Amino acid sequence: MGFRNRSYKRAEVITAYCFLFCAIVLALLFIVIPIGRAFTYGFTDYYLLKPDDKAFIGLDNFYRIATDEVFLKSFLNTLQFVVLVVPLQLGMALGLAMIVSKKVIGNAFFRTAYFSPAVLSLVVISILWTVMLNPTSGLINEILTGLGLPAQPFLTSTTQAMPTIVFISAWSGCGYQMMIFLAGLTNIDKSLYEAADIDGAGSFKKFVHITLPGLKPITMFLVITTTIQAFKLIVQPMVMTGGGPDYSTMTMLQYIYEYGYRHRNIGYASAITLVFTIFLIAVSMVIKRLFKEEKA
Repeated sequence: MGFRNRSYKRAEVITAYCFLFCAIVLALLFIVIPIGRAFTYGFTDYYLLKPDDKAFIGLDNFYRIATDEVFLKSFLNTLQFVVLVVPLQLGMALGLAMIVSKKVIGNAFFRTAYFSPAVLSLVVISILWTVMLNPTSGLINEILTGLGLPAQPFLTSTTQAMPTIVFISAWSGCGYQMMIFLAGLTNIDKSLYEAADIDGAGSFKKFVHITLPGLKPITMFLVITTTIQAFKLIVQPMVMTGGGPDYSTMTMLQYIYEYGYRHRNIGYASAITLVFTIFLIAVSMVIKRLFKEEKA
């Protein structure tokens, strides 16, 4: 009997190592090796069309980053996007979750409608919104002028382009967070609301003292995942504005793409990637620390 148990355990261990081996291979191919190559290329003048002529240049690429105004602008644009889109998207998701959690006729339809943008391609969404926000013939400006309001430049304005992308990104992604918030709302003990009703508590007090505390673990999880996802912004500005006007929507990933594939300067793009990776690691450590403190 003991021998059979040991055989079962050995089989489980072998199976586990087989799955782990696949994960390790994928991590090596798509994470470890690319990071290692980027670290190596970041200290060279590697030009994509002349791969055999790269030379070690030390910290020259990093000195260049320190004085690169477009890099600084793209970095600040990325931070601006994260700071604006995370609270907006999560706020919209929580509001929609509370609306569709009510047991009324037609809620199933609205849940599907609110969630549907989350399953659409970001490229398709970006193209559709670009057409609707056209400053001369777009649907949005047609509605504004029909209401007697002035037409807006939206994506062609240095002050309106980034807020417009923030709104579109929050709208397209809040459906996913809505479903997670909805699952959290259904797990809150209904007797707490009944007790609050008996005590005469209003809707706002019930929201502050029952709903929000009950959603704390889910909220922390969504803050972490949404923040990480927001730092990876590239599709919307690339499709809708190309990083303009005047680099007002240029993000870090798009800037890396521009130098790596359009300018073919792999050395400088790799140096930017290293700096951005170090920053993301620092942000991840801060978020992880906050998560541990919240959990404790």
